[in-house]
Amino acid sequence: MNTLIVSKTTTRDLYTSESEDARTSLDSNVLFKNSDVIFIMHKGEQYSLRRTRNGKLILNK
Repeated sequence: MNTLIVSKTTTRDLYTSESEDARTSLDSNVLFKNSDVIFIMHKGEQYSLRRTRNGKLILNK
């Protein structure tokens, strides 16, 4: 899966970029819009990315 859902209605293809740079930068507020935890599927495994009260990020398998 090569897409990232950045809102309930918008899906962005991570390999399509308007610039020559293939890296993508996303503001964490977009990812954590309504929650402090998001789930990421990577190679068939589910990870959780959690935002702490201090603003740190914790990634768990």
